[in-house]
Amino acid sequence: YQCRQCEKAFLQNSDLIKHMRIHTREKTCQYNLCDKAFSMNCYLIKHLRTHTGEKTYQCRQCDKAFSLKTYLISHHRTHTRQKPYQCYQCDQAFSQNNSLIKHMRTHTGEKPFQCSLCVKTFSKNSDLITHLRTHTGEKPYQ
Repeated sequence: YQCRQCEKAFLQNSDLIKHMRIHTREKTCQYNLCDKAFSMNCYLIKHLRTHTGEKTYQCRQCDKAFSLKTYLISHHRTHTRQKPYQCYQCDQAFSQNNSLIKHMRTHTGEKPFQCSLCVKTFSKNSDLITHLRTHTGEKPYQ
């Protein structure tokens, strides 16, 4: 069974039907307490953990626990010092993919965070938040 939009193939038709929700953006699994909706039940179950605080993934090297397996895998790199995400322009390596994405902006000059009150743009959201204080007059460090 093959998807006509992206040509991804599946062994079962039911898997193709689930996959098609990605393209249609159909969200059949809904959580009424916060109005969140998801295309698959497994995503809803993961989201529910943010409400329950359930942390089923325990680190074997320290006492930390995580709600998602991906968070545990990411945390594990703090113990191994593994840095699998490498910049192809300057060879700097990172333990987190999002850190590499942020780093790449130093090479590309991309500034995706724009101030809604003026024309300034920033490569980091934290820089935008700091900048917004120039409009409000807030001085939190005094």
